[in-house]
Formats: sequence, structure tokens, C-alpha cells
Amino acid sequence: MNQSDDRLPHPHLTEVQVDQGNPVFSEPWEAQAFALAVQLSKAGNFSWKEWADALSVQLKSALDSGQPDDGSHYYHHWLAALERLVTARGLASADELAARKRAWTHAYRNTPHGQPVELERRLNEAVTTHAAAANATFTTSSDH
Repeated sequence: MNQSDDRLPHPHLTEVQVDQGNPVFSEPWEAQAFALAVQLSKAGNFSWKEWADALSVQLKSALDSGQPDDGSHYYHHWLAALERLVTARGLASADELAARKRAWTHAYRNTPHGQPVELERRLNEAVTTHAAAANATFTTSSDH
């Protein structure tokens, strides 16, 4: 992805640092948040323009509240915008997102150093099942 890519219509999206045309991420979660937004858009849950608008609102809000515009929190804003868009579209509720965050916090605090962090299978299956049901409901209701 480069700065002249016309699929990224909003100037804030060009703030992503690139190296030889590929996004550069400071932490693995940033790459995962980036990929999640791309995949949710590709799956038709929202258009890329809707995503760009949501991110723009988030970045402007952060700037208006006095947060520095040095790029150090760019993916925090990316994730916050994504969470807002996901809840607005009914893909997951705020409570479900909070439960998932608590589960990850519990998992990483209880995982021995050097071991992969994994969520409990039951929680993962429950959230996945609910998300699929919500997506089916959204798709059905938006088709009318």
C-alpha cells in the first residue's frame, strides 16, 4: 500500500508508515487491527469510505482533546474507530468487546513467559457464534 493508492481516499490513512510499499507496525496487535479493518470492509460490513470517515472522526476527536499528533497512538485510534464502527453495525456489542478485552487481559496475565497467549476455547467459540448470528441478522435486515 502506498500513499497514492486511490482506494484510501482520506488523508489520515496515508499516515501509516510504509517500508517498500508495505505497512510498518510497532506491535503485532497493530497489524492485527489493520488486517481486521481491511477484512471487515472486504466482507461488506462497511465500505472503505465509511471506515475512513470513522477513523477521521476518531483522529479529529483525539486532536481536539489535546492529544499529541505525533503518530505514537495512531493504532490506538484505529482500534477505537474500529470498535465504534463494529458496535454501530451490530457486529458486536460494547459489552461483548469489553468481555473479550477482559478475557485477553486474564489470558496474558496468566500465561507463562515465552508461551503463546490463548483465550479459553469456550469463550472464543461463544463470541464467534454470536458474531456470526449478529452478522446474519445484519445482512438479512439490510437486504430489505
